[in-house]
Amino acid sequence: MKRFLRRAYLFLATAAVFFCLSGEVCAASGTIKDGVFAGKLDLSGLTEEEADRLIRNYVEELGKGEITLVAAGGQEVVATAAELGIYWDNPELVREAAALGTEGNVIQRYKEIEDLRQEGKVYEIELIYDVTSIADLLESRCSIYDREAVDAALVRDEGTGTFQITEGARGYKLDVQSSIDKVYDYLDQEWTGGAGRVELNIVVQEPRGGNGELAEVTDLLGSCTTDFSSSNSNRCGNIANGCGKINGTLLYPGDSFSTVDAISPFTEENGYKPAGAYLNGKVIDSVGGGICQVSTTLYNAVLRAELKVTERYNHSMIVNYVDPSADAAIAESSGKDFCFMNTLDYPVYIEGYVKNKKITFNIYGKETRPAGRQVSYESEVLEVNRPESDVITADAGKGLGYIATEGAHIGYTARLWKIVTEDGKEVSREIVNNSKYNVSPRSAVVGVATDDPQKYEEIMAAIGTGSIDHVKNVIGLLTQPPAPAQ
Repeated sequence: MKRFLRRAYLFLATAAVFFCLSGEVCAASGTIKDGVFAGKLDLSGLTEEEADRLIRNYVEELGKGEITLVAAGGQEVVATAAELGIYWDNPELVREAAALGTEGNVIQRYKEIEDLRQEGKVYEIELIYDVTSIADLLESRCSIYDREAVDAALVRDEGTGTFQITEGARGYKLDVQSSIDKVYDYLDQEWTGGAGRVELNIVVQEPRGGNGELAEVTDLLGSCTTDFSSSNSNRCGNIANGCGKINGTLLYPGDSFSTVDAISPFTEENGYKPAGAYLNGKVIDSVGGGICQVSTTLYNAVLRAELKVTERYNHSMIVNYVDPSADAAIAESSGKDFCFMNTLDYPVYIEGYVKNKKITFNIYGKETRPAGRQVSYESEVLEVNRPESDVITADAGKGLGYIATEGAHIGYTARLWKIVTEDGKEVSREIVNNSKYNVSPRSAVVGVATDDPQKYEEIMAAIGTGSIDHVKNVIGLLTQPPAPAQ
């Protein structure tokens, strides 16, 4: 009898639970149970679709919140949270919320529903921010306020020979990587919506130089002058133009200098004109022709100042304004450059000027070399190669009597020595460079067009001798006017 009563009691209890639970389910079929929240959002009685939309609208409103980012110089950039890549990272909470009280056996479901009534259930809305969006915004809208430091500068007054110092200015640069982390951490850990403010990480760049350091730049460390009095007006103009672009350069310790970077591009818009230049063993007109005399003169001044030469090339053929191996060719098209570095402990100032068809470079700094120490340079020719014959080209498009000649170039192998003396006594001698200059024969283009077969035969025979001097004599005979009739 007792066993029967116990079973009857269990049956009635289970039936009651089932009745209550069935009523709950029937009353709210397909909706989230009472007491379920996403953050502060009440999801009670909502379908999954309605709950999802509610949370997305909430995140969208959060995205309208404006965050002020303070960039370099105190410049403020206002960006929305949406622009900083806010998005909802756990949308699966809606499915989990809708499943509460609907899974498991009857007793389990009943218990979940009762727990919701008594304690409720709060899901956290997990927000995350796209690092790429933050980085792109900082780069595009905040880095534009960066300002490079302006180093203190020098200007030399040629008239008085004194230097005037111009003070520099601080620079400011956004530290993008650490600022990305700072913005992300603020949004993730501190921001609760609405307006916000983040001071970005700015690196202060101090200018180099000042009255103390630049006041030391008073001594002439090295100087060189070369002559271009035989040059035509275009070549003279190119030399003056290139020299002017280098004049006034200030190099701090550790700074490097590229001649090509300083004076290019070699275009008419940049002040250059066509003038003679070497190309494939010939002298041709090229915009910027003659500019190598600028780099060569600077090279010799740099050697005497004992700065470190990091890149130097000799010309393909010998030049006449410095000794062999004392030249420095540059060519933007072929990658030839003359470069050097200030390896001294003080700044150096480069003065360049043109006067009376001579170009001069002076390098000023602080003299730290002993008073009795002298530096000189000596060119040594190791080999001389002379052209063996002339090269003559017949041109049927030019009339008989035309001749255009180009002089020969002797080939050399040479090297440059640096000689150091102290109190008049040689203490060291070292090779600075080795140079090889190509040999190029004297050449001529000779016109051979004529209606007279005999004259044609004679000029071609003269060309066949390989002697330009003989060709000139024959041309003189063939083109002289006929003798007057007796």
